[in-house]
Amino acid sequence: MFTHQLLILLFIGYIVYTIDIQKKFFPVPVVLVVIGLGLSFIPYFDSFNISKEIIFNVFLPAILFTSAYQFPLKQLRENKGIILTLSTVGMIATVFLLGLSIFLAGTVFTALSFTASFLLASILAPTDPVSVTTILKESSGAEQIADVVEGESMINDGTSIVFFTIFLTMFQTGGGFSVGKFVSELLLVSIGGVLLGVLVGWLMSKTIRFTKDKKYQVILSVVGAYGAFYLGEAIGVSGVLATVAAGIFVSFEMSKEIEEDNLQESLDGFWDITTPVLLAVLFLLIGIRGAEYLAFPGWWFAIAIFLLAIIVRFMVIGLLIYGVPQWRHEFKNDFSTISLTAWSGIKGAMSVALLLWLEEAASGKDQILISLAFAAILLSLVIQSIGIYPLSKVLKNLQ
Repeated sequence: MFTHQLLILLFIGYIVYTIDIQKKFFPVPVVLVVIGLGLSFIPYFDSFNISKEIIFNVFLPAILFTSAYQFPLKQLRENKGIILTLSTVGMIATVFLLGLSIFLAGTVFTALSFTASFLLASILAPTDPVSVTTILKESSGAEQIADVVEGESMINDGTSIVFFTIFLTMFQTGGGFSVGKFVSELLLVSIGGVLLGVLVGWLMSKTIRFTKDKKYQVILSVVGAYGAFYLGEAIGVSGVLATVAAGIFVSFEMSKEIEEDNLQESLDGFWDITTPVLLAVLFLLIGIRGAEYLAFPGWWFAIAIFLLAIIVRFMVIGLLIYGVPQWRHEFKNDFSTISLTAWSGIKGAMSVALLLWLEEAASGKDQILISLAFAAILLSLVIQSIGIYPLSKVLKNLQ
């Protein structure tokens, strides 16, 4: 039964990808999630589920590694300052401002504890640009903004897990927040993950040069992508950042001009097929899984949280760009840059993974948090994804 269901989902993904020839107006994941919501009403798919372990152990390593090794090194070097700042300082500011905003909004809608509000904020903080970057480049020519959004999303996936685990522990135990503990854990997990990823990437890049056969180069890349993630999680550092760092190091190795070298061709041939397959199944499953949590009375609160997330992100990006003279002078139109970067911060795979993590740890009385988060993620996926094309065109005309 499971195999039959999986084949149907893959065929649906194939149809959607085939129809979306232009890849211009909206990202495919939006359509897949909506279809998944529809499939949730069909009893045939009742037993087909998705868990935190499946997302973390199957989907994320491949998606993260592909994004990292295919990310142009030139753009990473040129935008490394703003990418690192948005995914660290920007992430910290976003979580705290959004958490405080949710707590205050709860006094109007549904009262939430201080810790629960920050737990929700940590789930909604990571970004997932999916194919939004393609839309930005094709509709407005905003290649630098697209590169910043994509680079930020690769790194903030790792930092968001640190926030989430700290606030989840506080939520479960009722403990207080320790700045010292937070900073030390953030540094340990993040730096440790990056160092592990560099080591794995270095070993992989050196070993792969001895392997001239394309098939074996691909196999080694799979071992490196998943190995970095699993090893990082096993030793207590960020598996996400380890996988990203390994991918970037492999990208660095591929940038070296070696005569008759087909490494890029070898990896692209495999990962360019694998990634769309994983994304198709993942977003269909998100729709199927999330449907049961969307029939709840707190939709107005969820809409408020969705809007607050956009406003907070706009404020944080605006403060960072205006606060650093180099970035303020780098972008031609500050308002367009801030607006597009803020609106492109769509919630996706990582937010869902953290949400399912919360679901496993939550008790019955905490279901409102899961419903609020699922609703806010769904609103982000649909509204922001569909809105990115018209928004980019409007802002381009204003310049």
